[in-house]
Amino acid sequence: MKNVANYISLSRIFLILGLPFFKPTDPAFVALYIAAGLTDMVDGYVARKTGTTSRLGEKLDSFADFIMIVVLLVILLPVLDLSIPLLILTAIIALVRIASMVVVYIRYRTFGGLHTYGNKLTGLMLFIFPVTLVFGRADWLLYLICVVALLSALEELIIHLTSKELEGNRKSLFF
Repeated sequence: MKNVANYISLSRIFLILGLPFFKPTDPAFVALYIAAGLTDMVDGYVARKTGTTSRLGEKLDSFADFIMIVVLLVILLPVLDLSIPLLILTAIIALVRIASMVVVYIRYRTFGGLHTYGNKLTGLMLFIFPVTLVFGRADWLLYLICVVALLSALEELIIHLTSKELEGNRKSLFF
């Protein structure tokens, strides 16, 4: 029972790694994607309810999130044919996220991300977006996601720059 949440996070990594074998509009892609998203929602809940939260669990969850973002970018960028402004915005978000990872490594000698409300909202929006592709493209939704993602990335970077220790479960810069 002690490692159930970690096994859920590990299963998300394997589900994510299956995504490149399908087109984003294939039912198998959607099924794997939804299963991966559900494991993302459940792992932290299970860890908190069973009293088994751990640094390893935080890192596994952050690593799985990172893998999901990279895999989705590789799969979706060629399909979406993004406009130049969206590509630039995506690159800026990536640079801020990379800067945040570098700061974490330099300051704390580890890998880690934060589970802020902004990051959770970004994750939820990113989770919903590929499912909406079945109904057609919505560039306005991409812009909204990018704005939320940029704000949450900047918030995380500021938290890392101003905190004395890595606080994986910090909810916000303001709380």
